[in-house]
Amino acid sequence: MAVSWSRAKRGDDVLDLCCGSGDLAFLLSERVGSDGKVIGFDFSREQLLVASSRQHLLLKACYKNIEWIEGDATKLPFSDCSFDAITMGYGLRNVLDRCKAMQEMFRVLKPGSRVSILDFNKSSKPFITSIQGWMIDNVVVPVATGYGLADEYAYLKSSVQEFLTGKELEKLALETGFSDAKHYEIGGGIMGNLVAKR
Repeated sequence: MAVSWSRAKRGDDVLDLCCGSGDLAFLLSERVGSDGKVIGFDFSREQLLVASSRQHLLLKACYKNIEWIEGDATKLPFSDCSFDAITMGYGLRNVLDRCKAMQEMFRVLKPGSRVSILDFNKSSKPFITSIQGWMIDNVVVPVATGYGLADEYAYLKSSVQEFLTGKELEKLALETGFSDAKHYEIGGGIMGNLVAKR
């Protein structure tokens, strides 16, 4: 859904911010094809190494169009109006200066193009919040612990509680300069996706 809402199409130049191990970047690559270009951008060198190794193991020709770059989402090393679409999966919640990150996305996005930001949803509904908390405590963190990633996921529940609501995300996008912004609750309200048009 996040990739689809970005409206990336064949031949586009696209950016996947906070790309982690590359899941969205690979999906974007399939969408833009071999004549398009995907930049996977993350501050974590370790995650980029995982993404790069996955790229070499997966044998789709279009995956050759992905370039991995290490850097800060609040200081993007790209020219204004460089990208036809931007995605960000589970990253904005972890950026210290969300306003600056949104400003940078706006700056490097071409006019009329979209950013699609997937993350946990900070629901205003107590029932959804309790289900989400239960899932984090009883599914996500235990599975992560089984992979030796307990420390990396210990902060998750508190980071969701400190995140912005869908309405606050829409307001942030509009205040940044985006002409339109809509937040969609998905996964029963546990996840959310902000779509903003420049």
